[in-house]
Amino acid sequence: MAGKRSHVFSGSVYEEMAGYARAVVVDDRIFVSGTVGVDFATGEMPEGAEAQAARALDTIETALAEAGSGLHDIVRVRVYLTDAGDAAAVAAVLKARIGFARPANTTVCAPLVVPGARVEIETEAIRGSGTPA
Repeated sequence: MAGKRSHVFSGSVYEEMAGYARAVVVDDRIFVSGTVGVDFATGEMPEGAEAQAARALDTIETALAEAGSGLHDIVRVRVYLTDAGDAAAVAAVLKARIGFARPANTTVCAPLVVPGARVEIETEAIRGSGTPA
């Protein structure tokens, strides 16, 4: 039997343009789309990879909260960087924000679609699987 499915939206213009949701929730699993550091209310993108990673995690945290979860429930993170030189700085942000959850992590270098984006973060969470910090 298939699980119940719901969606979380962040207001990103890309969600409407490409026909996707910020997060898809199936039972207790939450799949958060690749998220860059743009402020969707203002359209502003911070310049540095650290600031972009922090803002992306803010957006992810908001999506998870809407789904009845939080950063503590993240079990998988995928990080896309445009410059491998940003890896250590972004890793430090991840460790500070979600390191206590010890999710599986994959980090790769690739060009990103959003102009000015240096980092994009995608997560999977299982509601109720973690303990808040």
